[in-house]
Order: sequence, then structure tokens, then C-alpha cells
Amino acid sequence: MHVYSFEKLETWQKARMFRKDIYNLTRKFPKDETFGLTSQIKRSSSSIGDCLAEGSARITSKDKAHFISMSYSSAIETINHIIGAYDLDYINEEEYIAFRLKLDELTNKLNALRKSILKS
Repeated sequence: MHVYSFEKLETWQKARMFRKDIYNLTRKFPKDETFGLTSQIKRSSSSIGDCLAEGSARITSKDKAHFISMSYSSAIETINHIIGAYDLDYINEEEYIAFRLKLDELTNKLNALRKSILKS
């Protein structure tokens, strides 16, 4: 089986694990949020890795960097959803802090990856 370049990226691997963590977290959200916050946070967290994968297939560094920027935007959107989940008492403070720290690490890695791509 072929391993694609995005699968080798530590940033993508962390995004993959983060998506899994989000899916596990949202299992305890209220059922009436299935088509609201639950759906939104799942989509935005999935988009972090999705954009990295799609961008890895682009030819130019500028195009690759654009998709990394989109991945970063999805991470920022996910932060907003985490804040919403906390404000609505769907997650406790410990969970909120843990997910914010994971997102801080991801956004820092995305910024570093984008800068690295643009330098090459």
C-alpha cells in the first residue's frame, strides 16, 4: 500500500488524532445538538486534516500554502466551537483547556509548516 506524503506529516497525524478526540467528545453532547454544534465541530475538526491532505497534492508551494491556511482557518473555527461547547456546559473546564492546548499546538505546527513550504 502506498503511503502518501501528507500521511508522513506530523501535523496531519496530530490533526487525525484530534478529529478522533472530537468525535469521542461529541458523543456526550445533547441529542438536540446533532445537527447544530455537534455537526459543526465535527466538520471543522475534520477539515483540518482534509485541507492538509488536499494541499499536499498541489503542485506549487503557493497553492500548498493556501491549503495549509485553510487548515489553519478550520482550526480557528474549531476553537470557536470549543468555546461554544464550554459556554453551553457541554464540556467542563478541564476538557476545554485540554482541547484548547491541542488546538494551540496544531495551529503552531500549521503556521510553521506554511512558512516552511513558502521558503522552499
